[in-house]
Parts: sequence; structure tokens; C-alpha cells
Amino acid sequence: MPTDEATLPSVQHRHDNLPPLDERTLYVRRETVFLVLAGIFLGTLAMLNILGITRFIKLFDTGAQIAGVDIIFAVAVGVLPYPITFLCTDFISELYGRKRASRVVWVGFILNAWVVLILWLGGVLPGFEDRAIDGSIALDEAGRQPIFFEVRSLAFGAVAASMIAYLVAQLVDVHVFHFWRRLTKGKHLWIRNNGSTLVSQLVDTTAVILITHFYARALPVNEANPIWPQLLVFIASGYVFKAAAAAVDTLPFYYGAHRLARYLRLPPPDAESDVSGPAAAEAGVG
Repeated sequence: MPTDEATLPSVQHRHDNLPPLDERTLYVRRETVFLVLAGIFLGTLAMLNILGITRFIKLFDTGAQIAGVDIIFAVAVGVLPYPITFLCTDFISELYGRKRASRVVWVGFILNAWVVLILWLGGVLPGFEDRAIDGSIALDEAGRQPIFFEVRSLAFGAVAASMIAYLVAQLVDVHVFHFWRRLTKGKHLWIRNNGSTLVSQLVDTTAVILITHFYARALPVNEANPIWPQLLVFIASGYVFKAAAAAVDTLPFYYGAHRLARYLRLPPPDAESDVSGPAAAEAGVG
């Protein structure tokens, strides 16, 4: 059997009314759950980077103003599935430990780079588009580029922002999660779930909005109005949405962590122990 560098140890925690599993079944269960969680995480990440900032969704208009700027809560369409990535890393952190969660985060970063490479390659290879005299892509009668190049331009801006913000936020999420785990001695699952996600989401939202505006120039802002109140509204909108999603995912995380711990024969998340769950996995105990 692989060591904890590849999977959880084969030693299984005893649960009442649950029969012990043979080594192969235990291994298959643990690796399959990890693959599903990592797959959802990476698939969602790839999807949101393509959708990115292609459209902004107006959640609601407060009717209020700051410095003459309407306070309208709006989020990029790519943000909609983003909270699920933090739920996945919290599950992986809880069940498989910080090392595995950090590795998945790094793989996601590489995936971002892969998306950028394919978008870049798809744009530089010869196609059937009409060209202007200077060699650039000719615009249509509406003054727009072909769909691929518009999506490519917006995706470049979204990925450039998300690559930096994503890496920082996800690593913050993993480390804060384990900080709360150590501080609470493995108890109070809801604290480490919400505490890690709320901090990392603030980091992520602020970075994405600032980079998207100052680097990609892709936010739908009104240049005639003061820029910082508009940016603060975008940051607040994104953060409120993500914070609400984090609060909503507390119940499925709490329920799922306990159910998966039983299914994988791991210690309960709130077990009376300083070393359980992922800590046990990294220490090589069951």
C-alpha cells in the first residue's frame, strides 16, 4: 500500500455498527473519493476561467449611492461556481490533510497556465478569419472580433487575475483551515470551514477585482464617475456572494465530512483527539 504521500494510511478507525474493510476496498474508496473531489475542483476551475468575465450578472440594486455611484450588487458569471472550489479543498483538507490539499491547489494553478497556453495557441495559429492590411483580425460590420478572439481576450484578463488571486486565496484557505483545526484541537468543524473560507474569499475577491480592472481593464465601470467607490462596490458584491455561499455550504460540509469519515473509516471530524483526520494522515496513523 502507498504511504501517506500518496493516500491515507491503511489503518482504519473503528465505527460502531460498521464492519472493517479489507485493505484493497479501503484503498479504492479513499482514492475514488479523492479523485471525485479533485475532479470537481479542477473541472469547476477550468469552467470558471473560460466563462470568467464574459458577462456580469446583476444580483440586485440597493437603490443607494456612494459618491454618486449606484450600489448595484453584481458578480461575474465565472464567480457563480467558484465557492464549490473552496468546499472541495475543505473536504480534502479535512479528510486527506494539508499536503494533498496544497498539491491540488498547485495542480489547479498549472491548469490555469494550460488554459492560457491553449487560448494563446488557438489565436496565433492560422485560421480562416479575414485579415486587415496590417495583419490584424478584421472586425465585422458591428465592429467586433470573431467570437473566439473576444472570448480569448476576456479569458486572458480573467485568468491573469485569477491565477494570482486563486493561488494566494486557496493556499490561505488551506493554511487557515489547519490553523483553526490546531487552535480548536480538532473540534468545532464549522469554525475551520467558515473561518478559512471567509478569510480566503476576501483575499481572492479583492485581488481579482483590482487585477481585473488595473491590468485587464475588463470591469464594466463608468469612467466618468470616481473609480474607487465603483471598485469597492464590486469587491463588496463579490465578497457578500461568496460569504453567503460559504454560510450555505456549512451544513453540507458538516454532514458530508461526518458521512465520508464513516465511509472511509476515518476518525470523526470532531473526535476527542489532538491527532485525527488529516493530522493522522500526515502523521501516518489511522
